[in-house]
Amino acid sequence: MRTHARVVMAALFGAALAAAAAGPVFAEEALTGAAILARVDETMSAPRDQVVESTLVLIDRDGGRKERTLQMLQKGANTRMVRFLAPADQKGISVLSLPDGSIYLYLPAFKKVKRIASHVKNTEFAGTDFTYDDMEAKRYSEFYTAELVRAEADNYIIALAPRQAGASEYSKLLMWVRKDSFVPIMVEFYDAKGALARRMRSERVEKVGRYWVAREREMENIARGHKSRMIVTSMKFDSGLSDDMFTTRALER
Repeated sequence: MRTHARVVMAALFGAALAAAAAGPVFAEEALTGAAILARVDETMSAPRDQVVESTLVLIDRDGGRKERTLQMLQKGANTRMVRFLAPADQKGISVLSLPDGSIYLYLPAFKKVKRIASHVKNTEFAGTDFTYDDMEAKRYSEFYTAELVRAEADNYIIALAPRQAGASEYSKLLMWVRKDSFVPIMVEFYDAKGALARRMRSERVEKVGRYWVAREREMENIARGHKSRMIVTSMKFDSGLSDDMFTTRALER
């Protein structure tokens, strides 16, 4: 059940919501689905490390809104910590994901770190449209095969299928990838019956220094009519984050 989450968070937080410095552009006719997905992986994991602060807006079916502030620290492609900074009743709630697939949760009210069991990793995290599994950062191509569906003027559309049967609750994903930056600008998640379950959109894609970033991302739960919109307010890359910042002890600080 962790496969879809790795994709979500790679796209959601990935590279600051960031992408790699643009490299040489391959000829369109030479790009297969696998090659496009490899470029997406390269794009998402480009910075050595990153610190990103965002406003998270939760929007219900009736248009009601709640706002939260969060910070994301990431090192490489597979180590990440996410911490709520506000409001007061959410402040300090933190999640740590490590390269071995472990996810740890810290709840300040209980002053305790606990490991998230596999059977609950697919539950929603702190009232958002993201799950505990979604906190993980991984390379898409480790878990999905990709097929080029079509090429549009500005985007590639690729279909992703789980490499391992039963590893994901989703039967397939459709991903729209920008040709100029290899940033995924939309990902659709289809359930086991082939129905659209969730949709993620990325907006305000631009280059900051050496990296491409999407300054806004929105995850929509189709059935609930609920959305979580993340708006980046600050970002910092390649600052030399210490490994000590990504430990269970650091969760409690």
